Amino acid sequence: MAKPLTDSERRKQISVRGLAGLGDVAEVRKSFNRHLHFTLVKDRNVATPRDYFFALAHTVRDHLVGRWIRTQQHYYERDPKRIYYLSLEFYMGRTLQNTMVNLGLQNACDEAIYQLGLDLEELEEIEEDAGLGNGGLGRLAACFLDSMATLGLAAYGYGIRYEFGIFNQKIVNGWQVEEADDWLRYGNPWEKARPEYMLPVHFYGRVEHTPEGVRWLDTQVVLAMPYDTPVPGYRNNTVNTMRLWSAKAPNDFKLHDFNVGGYIEAVLDRNLAENISRVLYPNDNFFEGKELRLKQEYFVVAATLQDIIRRFKSSKFGCRDPVRTCFETFPDKVAIQLNDTHPALAIPELMRILVDVEKVDWDKAWEITKKTCAYTNHTVLPEALERWPVSMFENLLPRHLEIIYAINQRHLDHVAALFPGDVDRLRRMSVIEEGDCKRINMAHLCVIGSHVVNGVARIHSEIVKQSVFKDFYELEPEKFQNKTNGITPRRWLLLCNPGLADTIVEKIGEGFLTDLSQLKKLLPLVDDEALIRDVAKVKQENKLKFSAFLEKEYKVKINPSSMFDVHVKRIHEYKRQLLNCLHIITLYNRIKKDPAKAFVPRTIMIGGKAAPGYHMAKMIIKLVTSIGNVVNHDPVVGDRLKVIFLENYRVSLAEKVIPAADLSQQISTAGTEASGTGNMKFMLNGALTIGTMDGANVEMAEEAGTENLFIFGMRVEDVEALDQKGYNAREYYERLPELRQALDQISSGFFSPKDPHCFRDVVNMLLNHDRFKVFADYEAYVACQAQVDQLYRNPREWTKKVIRNIACSGKFSSDRTITEYARDIWGVEPSDLQIPPPNLPRD
Repeated sequence: MAKPLTDSERRKQISVRGLAGLGDVAEVRKSFNRHLHFTLVKDRNVATPRDYFFALAHTVRDHLVGRWIRTQQHYYERDPKRIYYLSLEFYMGRTLQNTMVNLGLQNACDEAIYQLGLDLEELEEIEEDAGLGNGGLGRLAACFLDSMATLGLAAYGYGIRYEFGIFNQKIVNGWQVEEADDWLRYGNPWEKARPEYMLPVHFYGRVEHTPEGVRWLDTQVVLAMPYDTPVPGYRNNTVNTMRLWSAKAPNDFKLHDFNVGGYIEAVLDRNLAENISRVLYPNDNFFEGKELRLKQEYFVVAATLQDIIRRFKSSKFGCRDPVRTCFETFPDKVAIQLNDTHPALAIPELMRILVDVEKVDWDKAWEITKKTCAYTNHTVLPEALERWPVSMFENLLPRHLEIIYAINQRHLDHVAALFPGDVDRLRRMSVIEEGDCKRINMAHLCVIGSHVVNGVARIHSEIVKQSVFKDFYELEPEKFQNKTNGITPRRWLLLCNPGLADTIVEKIGEGFLTDLSQLKKLLPLVDDEALIRDVAKVKQENKLKFSAFLEKEYKVKINPSSMFDVHVKRIHEYKRQLLNCLHIITLYNRIKKDPAKAFVPRTIMIGGKAAPGYHMAKMIIKLVTSIGNVVNHDPVVGDRLKVIFLENYRVSLAEKVIPAADLSQQISTAGTEASGTGNMKFMLNGALTIGTMDGANVEMAEEAGTENLFIFGMRVEDVEALDQKGYNAREYYERLPELRQALDQISSGFFSPKDPHCFRDVVNMLLNHDRFKVFADYEAYVACQAQVDQLYRNPREWTKKVIRNIACSGKFSSDRTITEYARDIWGVEPSDLQIPPPNLPRD
């Protein structure tokens, strides 16, 4: 078996990144050595691999900083409309390689590091992932930042600098165990603390209404310290900013509450304030109504809005004195995009600042707020929608509660005038939900307080209009839009799959890297034997490389010519990892039943994290690992079927597994996955999709042709019809012998001989209260998987479908998504203007 080329060796044969000039290489070496000796190793004779990583990171950062300063000067001079993307999550992954790619430095660094006797890939592996997100929502925000910089938009990402990101997942005896992700332990070379922009954020206290206006008094103050991270565009010298806030206790925090003897306790109590930015809540698509989370949501919004208003008031030449005092033009200069409901408090907070602080009258303030804010909805699952108890608000944010009540009253008056006597409609559309515990519906607040509401795939945006926000859509249909998600082709092709990127460049040039629709130029080449051979060869090399990685990490021998069948995403009932499990057991039983038969060998990989408090998701992980234990050690099966649970799935692991995948599993119940973006990454990297007509799968099938995906199962209307009729899981269990056998094996302890009742909760759920109707799609799924096998037996036809998918994936670039947001929501135009690099004079 040929040894896989390392990325380093492959880069030596590659054109796409441009050949490194000798001067560049010498300069990188010089800078690297300077950082190594003067910044890092000062008092030691010996450098560690981590020292080498930091020396390289600082070398690359030097190239960023000049461009970063230039970009900000450029914005101050031209005073464009600024875009503020507010998100509680930014799932950035690693930064070193992405920065080298976007600045065009990768070859120079590679050559310089090679000349110094080091390995670039090994240094890249030392970097910690910045895991400040749970999954799709946070990774989307990261892709959007890349695209906004690449499109030359004056954009800022605002969020929280969590000290601990998404937990590290360990698998112990088949169970998920969480470990804290101490990603800042060795420092973060990419961030710059900006204490000069530290801002106060207020909590608790009381409200006083006076003739001069409303005052929020006796509050507890927490300071928000900004840390800025540069976000480079692709080869355009634009470097935007992601500003993340960290919570700091003020020096007098709690001290006045104690007598002198309580000094130690008072200082220790500073932790209470600083806990706000301590840890990311690890829930995906699930609302947990904890006060600390509400504090986080207000903290990021309050600090960010002060920053936005300071920037708005300052002159365009960057002086710190306010020159704009009238807020009339605020929506012409500021666009705020709310990434889901988590930053929804931006709406009442902007109202509070305008009305209480800036003394704008209510109606004018409301008009400004609505024109400025826009809201992206990311989910239709009821358990994910944020509904905060009024009592919690009353305690933590008393003034905001008053403002929300006032907003709601005016809104309901308006609805009542249009639909007189329709009390039920008023109840459905209220921001305040009555009941045992009065709650504030944050999604309703977002819809009312924004000028545009968008879903993230066409089918999702239709569901938003027809069910989730049906009443609001009837009221203001013009407010609702669709913006199908996308991914950045820089990280998700050029960085993670250089072999494929280069193969494409040889055929159609490199314009597709900033205009992914150019991949359509591959369509006439679908029958080109050389392209078919090259694409298949790249895939095989990626599989060899990933096999070597799995062998090293998991001590399992992988058959690299087996089909790599990959299902990676958060573990959730609606994503139906259980349907995949049933298929694995069915395959296993078929091999056992007829061992002499020729089977297409498969290596099935499932990966993803379960929210720590989500019992069923943790049981699903245990089931996958238990099935793997039986299947992988059965001599009858051999290497025809292997099941691997990919531990600690994260951005840097996605960059390895996605280029190696043959089959991508996107099998959520129709109508539950808002969009998905993993599906797009697999498509772009040459995997074929098996999936339901859900989320962006629908548009992928439309772009590539349904015949080039493996589509199965119920459509949204079938799911609705089954709900009407009543879903009866037992009916399928009785009727389908292979399904019954699989479930009986799970139930009887076949996969858990030491604990036969281990999976009774899973079995009980599947039979008696499965909201996501796994059994209803089982038959179609297994049949569809048989078609996958059939095509895989014909490598040439398989690869032709792969090329068609790659050629048709252009729509799913986040550049296209952001261009649509810019034009249709923010009222700005992308620019291909090149800011001059730091070594050239400015115009």
